[in-house]
Amino acid sequence: MKIHLVFLSFVLSWSVIALRLRFADRGLDRPNERSLHERPTPHGGGLGIVLAMLATGVWLGVPATLVAAILSLALLSLLDDVRHLPFWLRLIVHLGAAAAVCMLLGLPAWLWPVGTLAIAWMTNLYNFMDGADGLAGSQGAVGFAAYTLGFVLAGEQLLAIWCASIAASCLGFLRFNWPPARIFMGDVGSIPLGFLAGTLGLWGAWRDIWPLWFPLLVFSLFLLDATVTLWRRSREGRRLWEAHRDHYYQRMVRMGLGHRGTTLRWLGLMLAAAVLAVAMLAVSFPMAGFFGAAAFGVILVTLGRRIDGRWVALQRAGGK
Repeated sequence: MKIHLVFLSFVLSWSVIALRLRFADRGLDRPNERSLHERPTPHGGGLGIVLAMLATGVWLGVPATLVAAILSLALLSLLDDVRHLPFWLRLIVHLGAAAAVCMLLGLPAWLWPVGTLAIAWMTNLYNFMDGADGLAGSQGAVGFAAYTLGFVLAGEQLLAIWCASIAASCLGFLRFNWPPARIFMGDVGSIPLGFLAGTLGLWGAWRDIWPLWFPLLVFSLFLLDATVTLWRRSREGRRLWEAHRDHYYQRMVRMGLGHRGTTLRWLGLMLAAAVLAVAMLAVSFPMAGFFGAAAFGVILVTLGRRIDGRWVALQRAGGK
């Protein structure tokens, strides 16, 4: 394996973000009633991640279609960070990139709608979950490290080193985003990360590299929080594409845990999910993964209900 690419990915991400911070007075994300931060903070830290992702991908010779899809999403997202593009335009590009992956994988026509929607949903939910200091960067580092081990177990060295490089680029970003954050990831980082998490998860499942439960368990925290939150908002008749502060992690911050306390708790659960997923992948009992994923899902649902209960009690007591 080309281990040096992992180190170079970390350095490239770190260097690009450090350069971005030299212009910290430009491209500021200003606090509002739907954000969690209290002072203007520069966005665009995801540039370091996506440039490292693209550079290592090209170096390793990953399919050009995949590189082009990531580049298109990154450019669109960078423009959206600056100009706030309409939702319909972003959705069209997200669906197009996801459909290109389905074509690349050779999915049968009847599976295209499912694959396209699954990847597009992962692309967007990762962006929804990028709202607390250190959260999205931590999930990227842990999630792609788990993918690395999954590909290693299957003998897929190229994809393993690419995922390791992406995890390293997320660590470079966390150097500046760990609470209290000096810079935010922005759509330019969260959209490609979510896209690649969904793409490689489906890639591994379709190519029999791992069972479908593996990527679902690895990214289970983000999947459950975003899915449950948007389902709840849909049931209440709210617009799903509007910014809000209804996610579980946002409620945890607002209930007094703060960014550091919330992210540390989520990081512990992310590590538990990743370790469980890799361990279940390595055992010979085929149903172990399903049982493990189901058990972990029950734990997350129980924790979510506890947060709901405390949130309701806080609201009744006159909290914010």
